[in-house]
Amino acid sequence: MSPVSATYWGMPGFFIFWVLFAIAFGLFVKRFYLLYRLMCLGKQENRFDRIGERIKAMLVEVVPQWCTLKTLTRNDLAGLAHAFLFWSFSLFFISYIIFIGLAGGFGLSSVIERTPFETVYFSILDIAALLVTLVLIAAAIRRYIIRPPRLQPTAEAAIILMMVFSLMALHVLGVGFDHAARGVHTSWPPLGAALAGWLSKSGLSQATLETGYRVVWWLHYLVILSFMVYIPRSKHLHILASIANAFFKPLGPKVVLEPIPLEALESPEGSASFGVSKIQDFTWKDLLDLYACAECGRCHINCPAQLTGKTLSPREVIHHLKEHLLETGPSLLPTKAEPSSGNQTEASAETPAKTMIGDVVTEGEIWACTTCGACQEVCPVNIEHIRKIIELRRNLVLSQSKMPESAQLMLRNMQQRGHPWAGVQSMRLRGDWTSDLDIKVLADSDSVNTLFWVGCTGALVERNVNATLAMTRVLKAAGVDFGVLGEAETCCGDPARRAGYEFQFQMMAEQNIEMFKSFNIKEIITTCPHCYNTIKHEYPKYGGDFKVIHYTELIADLINQGKLKLTNQLNSKLTYHDPCYLGRYNSVYKEPRQILQSIPRAKFEEMERSKDTGFCCGGGGGLMWIEEQPGTTKVSHLRIEDVIKTGVDTVVAACPYCLQMFEDAIDHKGMKESLKAKDLVEIVEEAMK
Repeated sequence: MSPVSATYWGMPGFFIFWVLFAIAFGLFVKRFYLLYRLMCLGKQENRFDRIGERIKAMLVEVVPQWCTLKTLTRNDLAGLAHAFLFWSFSLFFISYIIFIGLAGGFGLSSVIERTPFETVYFSILDIAALLVTLVLIAAAIRRYIIRPPRLQPTAEAAIILMMVFSLMALHVLGVGFDHAARGVHTSWPPLGAALAGWLSKSGLSQATLETGYRVVWWLHYLVILSFMVYIPRSKHLHILASIANAFFKPLGPKVVLEPIPLEALESPEGSASFGVSKIQDFTWKDLLDLYACAECGRCHINCPAQLTGKTLSPREVIHHLKEHLLETGPSLLPTKAEPSSGNQTEASAETPAKTMIGDVVTEGEIWACTTCGACQEVCPVNIEHIRKIIELRRNLVLSQSKMPESAQLMLRNMQQRGHPWAGVQSMRLRGDWTSDLDIKVLADSDSVNTLFWVGCTGALVERNVNATLAMTRVLKAAGVDFGVLGEAETCCGDPARRAGYEFQFQMMAEQNIEMFKSFNIKEIITTCPHCYNTIKHEYPKYGGDFKVIHYTELIADLINQGKLKLTNQLNSKLTYHDPCYLGRYNSVYKEPRQILQSIPRAKFEEMERSKDTGFCCGGGGGLMWIEEQPGTTKVSHLRIEDVIKTGVDTVVAACPYCLQMFEDAIDHKGMKESLKAKDLVEIVEEAMK
């Protein structure tokens, strides 16, 4: 007989069952509703498009646990342990519905219990319980004894570990007491049957065994209800929120920055609302991100700013924002008005005790981000860290006019010169060398299908001009028909946008799009991944929909078609650095390696941190021009250490920023004679017949 069918202190077990459930469920719903209302404080954002794709993406991430397994390494097997825990606990969750909810609460025990189905399912749960217990022991040792840098020994984690362990133990105890009380002698379920055999021989009376079973059953039920109440009140809220976050994750570009209408930028009345200065300035999806954070620390140990001693930790930014939302959010919720007021609701006007920028997230943290995307790449719950930081920058720059001096100089150059560089004259593809190379420089009446977009750094910095010249020679050798804009070409606007100066970005984007259309340009070739990402993914929001190709994609295709032949032998040992905006932002990993591996006698050595785990050069997010925090290691200096470990003589980049950063880092190390930094197109030209 089910323990729910019995009577306790004169009350039916069914009554006690449902009263306890109603209390626990009520507390769960109350907390869940509060969290939902807090999330709705955020601005509107459409994440309900392409429902079918979203469901598929969510299932692919959650069911096979790709969200955690994608970061699995030989040195960190936590993702595998988490996957086993998820799969096993999912089996237990189903069992709670069937054997406690349906069998106990709805009185179907006679149909479900004591059946072959129960024996088989409980046998599976026995194995799952053993796996979960082993995982819990390993997790406790790892978090509280060995403790890698990314983990913090919190009390909440200990509570969850103990609750999950108690569920496993109570499952086995329940089967053991039940079988012993009924005199069942079987080998299955293995753990429960073994315990039942021991209890049967222990000399305990029938009444004691039956009482033991009932006590264990009700304890099991109470722990399950306690789990339901506790989860939304702890950091393990991510168990619920991460599934929703997988559904609402971006289906397009990984970092989506929403435009600010130019008319709003030009209006003095609305200046205070630019970017984010209050928790309710974020979108509801940004606030959902805060709930989804598991505080696993993967973003923390992969952030180049954190690893080079900067104050920024993506984990801490998200954690502090979540705490701020939970502290200040309730006072911002609409409340019932007094009956005499005649209003239905009114919003609290209480001023938060903490300021968003300064107290919750510091300016140092905001300006340390290179926007490399490493945090988002390793995040198992799809948190979008970067756009939150960019929104905070937007507020600092557009509303508060606060930025580092080096950022001011960069933005002033963009306003006055059309590019971010100081101390360089007009070296942009002038006629003296374009005429020598017979390059078509577009004039007012010209029309061209393919444009070679050179980019500021490729045209204005002497070291990168050499790579630009190599690119033009390679294109001509392959018979590519293209034109350039020459002195009419300005910056794509990426440095301004990443630095938070949206006004300058939009001005440049709209001017460039208008110019592209005036020349009937359909296809754009870029050498700079930042230009590539901006024109490809951000210009379409302003009416600029063009086919954009990074030169590594083009050259790989030309080699495959036989239009470029790399036959010269290069007795060199090479490694390739993945630019963040080419790799993580656009998943271009294969083509650069195909090119290098097709060069005769060139030995290719992969860095340990490569492809989607590649390490930033330090130049993204406007930090090419913004000085890094004093007293810290330069990101490029740490990255060059990865290069040195490979023992190569040449580090190859496919980005003008990376090339500049590596030149500086090599010079800093005093290794200019033994280690060279080259652009991939320079290597291609050397290998051409």
